[in-house]
Amino acid sequence: MELEALSPAIGATVSGIDLCAGISAAQRQALLDALHTHHVLFFENQPLTPLQHRDLAAQFGRLHIHPVYPAVPEVPEIIVLDTGDRNPPDSDTWHTDVTFIETPPMGALLSARVLPPHGGDTLWLSCIAAFEALSAPMQGLLRGLTAIHDIGAAFTDEDYGSTAEAREQLSEARRKNPPVVHPVVRTHPVTGRAGIFVNASFTTRICELSKSESAALLQFLAAHVAKPEFTVRWRWKPFDLAFWDNRLTQHYATADYVPHRRVMHRATILGDRPR
Repeated sequence: MELEALSPAIGATVSGIDLCAGISAAQRQALLDALHTHHVLFFENQPLTPLQHRDLAAQFGRLHIHPVYPAVPEVPEIIVLDTGDRNPPDSDTWHTDVTFIETPPMGALLSARVLPPHGGDTLWLSCIAAFEALSAPMQGLLRGLTAIHDIGAAFTDEDYGSTAEAREQLSEARRKNPPVVHPVVRTHPVTGRAGIFVNASFTTRICELSKSESAALLQFLAAHVAKPEFTVRWRWKPFDLAFWDNRLTQHYATADYVPHRRVMHRATILGDRPR
């Protein structure tokens, strides 16, 4: 297995491994070590079936079943992100997946199934690199703060409640996932490095600040983390697979391919409580 770094802050390609054949305990540990170093790993030409995809992800932890997104019927752990003219893209903002639960995902594996002729790239950023680029006083301020994360901020009736059934599903999702509070800066449980843990999709308020102060600081952090120096961009090919550490990264799926179709499969691995 060989690694090639793609940028100083984040991203590496992995070659010399066939994920469809399964992985050994040694390969699992090597992939985790690489993930902790590079934050997102890219594998080319890995035509996993949904069952193989689920079983691979399950070697890294318990899997999350999304309360809103559709899934492969026989494999509910595999989300189907099928976007295009009839179902417009909804991930074209910097975000960390599923931070609206007490134990947000440690990682996710995303597989390219159907791609448009052009566009549809995904970008990732390192929240660790973004935090380390801040001044010491700003780091100190952020370390003392907590923030509210709410599923209702992103999954609204306006955007997802086109039918009575969909509105009922959203209502149930909000009932089962009330807002949670996480630290604004979390420490990676393996590497011990600190990073920014707020995102534009789910973070609604910094608890210790006034409404206007909170809005201003969240706006600053959203602009800061998105600096190109902290990012990597991947141009998908059929059956590429990305494995990212969701704890201290954000990602952005470009929405430049409509009216063409883009289908991705995602397995999401549950993590621990941010600290």
